[in-house]
Amino acid sequence: MSTATDTPKNIHQGRNVKRFREMLGLKQEALALAMGDDWSQKRVSLLEAKEIIEEDILAQVAAILKVPVEAIKNFDEETAIHNIQNNYDNAVIHGGPTVNYNCTFNPIDKLIELFEENKRLYEQLLASEREKVELLKSKS
Repeated sequence: MSTATDTPKNIHQGRNVKRFREMLGLKQEALALAMGDDWSQKRVSLLEAKEIIEEDILAQVAAILKVPVEAIKNFDEETAIHNIQNNYDNAVIHGGPTVNYNCTFNPIDKLIELFEENKRLYEQLLASEREKVELLKSKS
């Protein structure tokens, strides 16, 4: 039985460089300028047409684009679209993204603390009112 991992993917590294460059809003001229004096827009265009890019050039491009070399080597558009589609489908089916809410305290304990604080404040207010009453009694 063949699976997706059994079949080798034809990943076009040049197209991946183009995709990452475009995602960053970088023009070919800007990439050529960052690559060095011996690079031109035409040479970047030819680079993006190559299926396999030399390791040293790939490392230089990855550093300029601030992405890992593995991202350029392994990015597969079909897989990305598949993942996005599945995540969208799960969001629709389950009513939205799942929220992993890990409460670090017991909400009931916090509620009891609030009631205790409210009770303490009420007793202070009551004591203050009793003092006022005693003062008024002593003045009359």
